Amino acid sequence: MTGVEQGIAMNTKRLSTLVATGIATGLMVTGAAALAAEPPKLTMTTDIPASITAPDRVETSIGTLDYFDGVPSAKTVETAYDYLDRSRAVNLFLNSIPMLSMNALREGQADAGCAKLNQICIFDDLMDSTTLLLTGNTSTMYAVGFLDLDQDGPTVIDLPTGMLGVLDDMAFRYMEDLGVAGPDKGKGGKYLVLPPDYQGEVPEGYFAVPSETNGVWVFMRGYLDKTLPLDQAIPAASANIRDKLKVYSLADKDNPPATEFIDVSGKEMNTILPNDDSAFEKLHALIQGEPDDYLGPEAKGMMAAIGIEKGKPFEPDARMQKILTDAAAIGNAAARAISFFPRDPGNLIYGEDSAWMMAYANKDTAFEQAGAYNLDARVLFHFGYIVVSPAMAVTVAGKGSDYALIALDAKNQPLDGSKTYRLHLPPNVPAKDFWALTMYDTQTRSQLQTDQQFPTLGSQTEGIVTNADGSYDIYFAPSAPEGKAGNWLQTVPGKSWWLALRMYGPEEAWIKQTWRPGEIELVK
Repeated sequence: MTGVEQGIAMNTKRLSTLVATGIATGLMVTGAAALAAEPPKLTMTTDIPASITAPDRVETSIGTLDYFDGVPSAKTVETAYDYLDRSRAVNLFLNSIPMLSMNALREGQADAGCAKLNQICIFDDLMDSTTLLLTGNTSTMYAVGFLDLDQDGPTVIDLPTGMLGVLDDMAFRYMEDLGVAGPDKGKGGKYLVLPPDYQGEVPEGYFAVPSETNGVWVFMRGYLDKTLPLDQAIPAASANIRDKLKVYSLADKDNPPATEFIDVSGKEMNTILPNDDSAFEKLHALIQGEPDDYLGPEAKGMMAAIGIEKGKPFEPDARMQKILTDAAAIGNAAARAISFFPRDPGNLIYGEDSAWMMAYANKDTAFEQAGAYNLDARVLFHFGYIVVSPAMAVTVAGKGSDYALIALDAKNQPLDGSKTYRLHLPPNVPAKDFWALTMYDTQTRSQLQTDQQFPTLGSQTEGIVTNADGSYDIYFAPSAPEGKAGNWLQTVPGKSWWLALRMYGPEEAWIKQTWRPGEIELVK
């Protein structure tokens, strides 16, 4: 039983005893009528503002709350504590989504065989819909690893040339960019990741990166040479990583063990955070391996209020387990409401008249507004997306990539996999390199699993048809409309879906919004 639960039992027992023995005389006299009786006016009686008192009875969204002269009844005490525990658990669920997502990445990669610092999961043949990973794309050579600084101490990442990546900690906070956007500027180099509160010597010749957590996610993307056809560019990118990337403990720098590469293309791998009450168990397990103060006293207090503490077992009783199950369901609903129907204007690319949105509200990767956390923006991003880096929100004409997302049709209705839709892309799509549309599952926020291995269509797709004016019409349906097979992505009856439009090498017309995609129109 937690301290909160003990308090509930103690207070309820105390009030029940008062009632049973008649000590609470005013409550015993005439039942409900006595509750409404006015106390006598005595010599020192003054008018007390109603705003600082509790009425004898109040109707609320959590039920009727009864008091005897401001002292809650046993039933009201129970109701209030149930609500307090549930509301704290809901807030903890939502505020912990970044940590839960990072923990899911670590568990998923470990289950795929990448549990040690020198084991790297690589998508040698790119990522298809078999992998459950938040909004992974089908056009990039991914390589990912995980560090355990508590176990391995300062850790070296010897990065090849032509990479793009980032280091994020266990709270999914940005640490450092790798490769093109990092201090090596794409030329490669040795990064030294330092444990929390590291006091040792930092040798020369490294890009030193301090960490506030023991766990560190290593996310990397390999460069696909645009001068080569894809069937040559993909193996070349893989070879660059496999032949040159090294990850090892600084203590082993003189004779580092070989880096192992595990090909996970086409392999089942689940990296999605839990949407049920198991989230609280995962959270308890996560904090056991991290510094005691890495989240701060507010977050620690919120966890402790429902029984999650470092160094102590998490053993909710039947009452608390029921509350946690309810809280997770409410938190899941809130996260999905925020994700599919955001109310922050900063997520809307073209304003309220369009369903197109961006993952980072106001392109702010720190999720702050006027010095305060933008809580909904943080939930929206981490529930549906991964990789936190300022570079992800910077759009430079002709370089890198930019994204637009859409989950509703032109009438703001969820997309129905049993129906046929059309998306019109006007002429001269402003992407210097290429553009791509990828379909995602609204349940998993991962690639939609259909008969198409790669649920992506774009300017590099063989057989895609351009209209006479240079525009495109893309169709989404369970089966291809007649004559539209080259411009079709398959949907699944009984399921919803959503899209990401990626611009690789976005041009000025995209950045200044003089070109914009159409809305998704229902055909039938």
